Amino acid sequence: MRGLTGGGSARTRGGVQAVGTALAVPTALALLVSGCGAGGTGARDEGPAHADSVAGAAASPSAEPSRTPDAVNAVRLVKDDPQVAPEVKRDLKPCVADEYPVDVSYGNLTGGSAEDIVVNVLTCGDAVGVGSYVYREQDGAYKNVFKAEEPPVYAEIDRGDLVVTKQVYERGDPLSSPSGENVITYRWASGRFDEKYRTHNDYGKVAGDSATPVPAS
Repeated sequence: MRGLTGGGSARTRGGVQAVGTALAVPTALALLVSGCGAGGTGARDEGPAHADSVAGAAASPSAEPSRTPDAVNAVRLVKDDPQVAPEVKRDLKPCVADEYPVDVSYGNLTGGSAEDIVVNVLTCGDAVGVGSYVYREQDGAYKNVFKAEEPPVYAEIDRGDLVVTKQVYERGDPLSSPSGENVITYRWASGRFDEKYRTHNDYGKVAGDSATPVPAS
């Protein structure tokens, strides 16, 4: 699930710390938890349910545990990043009060001395991912080492790999009902993220569609 951010409680998923509140899509459970501040995280809402991880994901690139960074103002990080598209920055505004549609996760993706930061920027109304970014600490600052800005898109950490989900629409598909998704797994090597795996999932018929008739025996 995706969500609004404000700051607040931490959660652990697949060994990765994330902080968050949640927004849901038309086919999912709706949940919103208020927080305070603009740099927290939210639980994600990717649209129709889909496979959450990719088989064959490898272990963390470093055997040594990384230091968890202090709370980061994810909104400011995105807005100050010259690699982020101007339209993403322009549309990154509070949805309710000071709650921004930003989802943030911390984890060891690049083997650095500090955990990396994955930031997903979403829309307010339907929680569609419009940009996904990975920041790596370097010389006391965070550097953008990955971005994906082809919506709908969502990035997460899975056992040391970066997993990016991109929903696929066929002609006539409403925004709430994509036909499927591409799940791409990236691994850090030689100072960059390289694609390692790619899978495609079809969502099939949505609830309410007529079932395929069975021939009479």
